[in-house]
Amino acid sequence: MEASDLLKKVRKIEIKTRGLSQNIFAGEYHTAFKGRGMMFSEVREYQYGDDIRDIDWNVTARHNHPYVKVYEEERELTVMLLVDVSRSRLFGAVGEPKREMIAEIAATIAFSAIQNNDKIGVIFFSDRVEKFIPPKKGRKHILFIIRELLDFKPEHSATDIACVLRYFTDALKKRATTFLISDFIDQHDYSKALSVARNRHDVIALQVYDKRDSQMPDVGLIRLADLETGREQWIDTSSKRVRSSYNKWWYERQQAMTETMRKARVDVSSVSTDEDYIAALMALFRRRGNR
Repeated sequence: MEASDLLKKVRKIEIKTRGLSQNIFAGEYHTAFKGRGMMFSEVREYQYGDDIRDIDWNVTARHNHPYVKVYEEERELTVMLLVDVSRSRLFGAVGEPKREMIAEIAATIAFSAIQNNDKIGVIFFSDRVEKFIPPKKGRKHILFIIRELLDFKPEHSATDIACVLRYFTDALKKRATTFLISDFIDQHDYSKALSVARNRHDVIALQVYDKRDSQMPDVGLIRLADLETGREQWIDTSSKRVRSSYNKWWYERQQAMTETMRKARVDVSSVSTDEDYIAALMALFRRRGNR
């Protein structure tokens, strides 16, 4: 990508995602993740409008009057983005390419993090760790991350989520709020590595996929290429049996992914490239904030 074009794209994403983080996400983000960076300070009498989830029932029972726990910020959070840069992210048939949406989602989370004085870092991965950007604060750091999200060229094309989870778990000893962003088209079993990472960190999975990943259209005889392996084959998409078999494959792998996340106690949100990722993120943040 030409340097001038890259700067324009970086600026465009900055304007959009920083506005989102300031006007929409900042409060939801803080509510969803405040419990990870708060420490108990004291108790005081309940006041109208206090969250009933903060009631200290032991103190309330002793005084026969409701008391709530008061918290204060313990320290800033460390937020990590584990971003899939395998070749499948280049696919885009419906809506924008997965790469573009992944970049916007990552940038929105990054700006939300710095709005809350959190540090943000990134690990790019394919079937191995491609690049590690240590957590830092500040706008210049965010803009560097956005440039890398848009223009980073990985050395490898396949996907291995377990590989990056193992690296991440070993590299960061301090607890981090972690967003794993991928289309989750992975032939490897990452369930054990995910459970280990979740035991040490707060892990959230964000799946970005294209509608053509999930549904095969009836367009006759076509040649399909696997972006990650380079393998090509001719497919007769006019065959109802072929389309049904493909749709079944996608459904079963989605069910398997959902079950893996459930067992590891990982929140997951899936969004198609022709859908509104803003609504998906807001729903995720609110779901966590209401616990």
